[in-house]
Amino acid sequence: MSILEMKVPSPGESITEVEIATWLVKDGDYVEKDQPIAEVDSDKATLELPAEESGVITLKAEEGDVVQVGQVVCLIDMSAAKTEGAVPAVDAPKAEVPKVEEKKEETKKEAPVAATYASNTPSPAAKKILDEKGMEPAQVQGTGRDGRITKDDAVKAVPAMGSASSTNGSRAQTTTKLSVLRRKIAARLVSVKNETAMLTTFNEVDMSEIFRIRKQYKEEFAAKHGVGLGFMSFFTKAVTRALELYPDVNASIDGDFKINYDFCDISIAVSGPKGLMVPVLRNAENMTLRSVEANIKDLATKVRDGKITVDEMTGGTFTITNGGTFGSMMSTPIINPPQSAILGMHNIIQRPVAVDGQVVIRPMMYVAMSYDHRIIDGKESVGFLVAVKEAIDNPVEFLMGGDERKALEL
Repeated sequence: MSILEMKVPSPGESITEVEIATWLVKDGDYVEKDQPIAEVDSDKATLELPAEESGVITLKAEEGDVVQVGQVVCLIDMSAAKTEGAVPAVDAPKAEVPKVEEKKEETKKEAPVAATYASNTPSPAAKKILDEKGMEPAQVQGTGRDGRITKDDAVKAVPAMGSASSTNGSRAQTTTKLSVLRRKIAARLVSVKNETAMLTTFNEVDMSEIFRIRKQYKEEFAAKHGVGLGFMSFFTKAVTRALELYPDVNASIDGDFKINYDFCDISIAVSGPKGLMVPVLRNAENMTLRSVEANIKDLATKVRDGKITVDEMTGGTFTITNGGTFGSMMSTPIINPPQSAILGMHNIIQRPVAVDGQVVIRPMMYVAMSYDHRIIDGKESVGFLVAVKEAIDNPVEFLMGGDERKALEL
């Protein structure tokens, strides 16, 4: 018999543990080499774990288990022959429990505690916990001596969600454990709130010219380059231009030091099945509109297929997030640490605006920039957002060098 011990590989630097999110096979199944057998969550991404060899698999970890990098999570019997269907794992036979024992267990059930003067009286520690939860002792069944409410009773007590007798609908609730990725995101968001001086400034952009360019060239652009001409390429190039004008926005803080970057690695927020991911466009300042679109399409596909790597999401000097795809009109985006600023795009609405003294209808979008006021002053933040606005309002002049076709590589 030849047994392979499959260990958890390292998903990337600084990651020491992962969580078994889902087993894609059952104990005793025959698996083929390179077949995905599990999905594992790290604090940065959800990754597939492929079988290293073919054979019958024996699972050594449960879904939800947090395992260390290098820990054995399953065994593969490479000498086992492939059979039709799943091969159940062989377990040692379990001795049947005599019926007399079952009856004995039944007799062990404790009789209800008779009500006494001490019934539902909380201990001092229990009372403190109940007060913090806003609960009355009468709402808790005490399990201590003479029916007293213990500290453990108070910890486990759950406040009632209204009176069930006053409703006609379902009162069911479901509790699920957050994935390690979601827990990490939660911790990072709280740390941003606690550790940065975050402010948000707003502006609005006129999308008329970008609408015109996309309508005029989108078919020719897609036919030649194999990708669509979207909004993100214009906003990405508007951001890289603004970062060059206001370099303190393209910086991070490290203790008593500020780190300025000579390159623009733009993180693009993408919604995936496991949550929000932020793959990075490296050196976006050197990309053309076509290359931005191609790279965003490739990274977004990897996120949605669960094939994005940790390296592809590591780093980034500035983030762009587009809540407009979900209908958001305005928001205050949260900084993606250790970055110092983030641009939030929103939905596009036909609104009346004043142009040259006349009221006209234009496709308008609110944009928001959240920034860390510890290293970015109001002058830089407002100036940065104005630079983004002028590039979006007039992309031919500020982003395309006056030549639309050349900029689109047509």
